[in-house]
Amino acid sequence: MEKDQLWQLLGDLPSNPSMDAKKISEEVHPDGYYLETWSIDLNGEERVPAYIARPLEASGRLPLVVVNHSHGGMYENGKKEMLQPSHYLQSPSYAKTLTDMGYIAACIDMWGFGERSGRKESEMVKEMLWKGQVVWGMMLYDNMRFLDFLLQREDVDSNRVGTIGMSMGAMQAWWLAALDDRVKVVVDIGGQVDAHTLMKNRYLDKHGFYSYVPGLLKHFQTVDIQKRIIPRKRLTLNGSYDLNCPLEGVQLLDKELSKAYQEAGVPSNWHSLLFSCGHKETAEMRWNWQQFFTEHL
Repeated sequence: MEKDQLWQLLGDLPSNPSMDAKKISEEVHPDGYYLETWSIDLNGEERVPAYIARPLEASGRLPLVVVNHSHGGMYENGKKEMLQPSHYLQSPSYAKTLTDMGYIAACIDMWGFGERSGRKESEMVKEMLWKGQVVWGMMLYDNMRFLDFLLQREDVDSNRVGTIGMSMGAMQAWWLAALDDRVKVVVDIGGQVDAHTLMKNRYLDKHGFYSYVPGLLKHFQTVDIQKRIIPRKRLTLNGSYDLNCPLEGVQLLDKELSKAYQEAGVPSNWHSLLFSCGHKETAEMRWNWQQFFTEHL
């Protein structure tokens, strides 16, 4: 099956991690939400630190948004980006914005970031390749296992799950949705990267080693992976001058996905918006994704 082929390309993935979870702390954050800090065995190799933010005044099962942090060469940041916006993101933070909207927001430190940083990305990639692993596959695996953990919570509505991210986090968002249909609503900011356009423009070094999957283009184009999200709802927000996501590729993907959503009978579930900016989240982007989540999540 096609999906099996895609997973095979993502390397040797862990099997049967314990999913042992320890709550480290819970506090009322100064921004006005409950913040839980966790340590979870998601992969059987190293424990994964996580933040879960939830509204102060809420009851019953709430919508969940999996937040994917960006890269930006800021390896020490990781999940902290959910609480403290990186310089290319709007304020207030994801955690403040999403909990004010009545959602639970959750984010892990990806491999090599936050509390899991300390060795160079290049070293991590080399070691995993030797072991038959792919960094991107391991990141996706952690995120899917994190979702397993989150959906066990009594305060999470498993039918209302969204995901969001900027840059590396944006690519993680649409990849996660492509591989896991439990994600119903996708928002990606500055991550609409068409592989062939990136090569054509010689912009491969705009992205770190983490996202390169050996042999991927022998079997899949970028649009093939993104079509797996259909018929679910997706909003992609990109800057016309963002060289990380060349405009030609953004427009190509928009054309192909508009056609695919139309053929699936759900043309209104696909939204691609362009803004006059580079690699950043603008205030207008923030307004648009808040409206999108409000309407669909």
